[in-house]
Amino acid sequence: MNENIRISDAERETVAVRIRDAAAEGRLTLDEADERQRAIYEARVAGDLEPLVADLPEPPAPAVPRRAALTPQARRRLMIHAAIGAAFTLLLVVRWVAGPVPFFWPAGPLFWIVVSVAGHYLWSTRRRPAPARQR
Repeated sequence: MNENIRISDAERETVAVRIRDAAAEGRLTLDEADERQRAIYEARVAGDLEPLVADLPEPPAPAVPRRAALTPQARRRLMIHAAIGAAFTLLLVVRWVAGPVPFFWPAGPLFWIVVSVAGHYLWSTRRRPAPARQR
């Protein structure tokens, strides 16, 4: 970060949260935290903020929940669903090409086929809570 760039209120607040968290964890005394909070809100450029948090650990990166992997059985069901959707799509497009209607009327049903397959995938990969242990 360039030390001479002016900082925004959001950047000040981010540093203030780090200071409050450090005080709550016992890394700073209340007097140190108050002094640093005062300095944060008086800061004008990025270089003024860096020394205030230089002796504090970096905040942990936010945890990103990952989707569960598909089991072989779930993958097979999804592939069957996608294959039936593809066959139905082919049938609709052939019917449209062979028919007299000038506009692409299968767009609506095709949209819902795609939504159903995507929904099936998302439902299949959602995180499930761990089963409760029985005593």
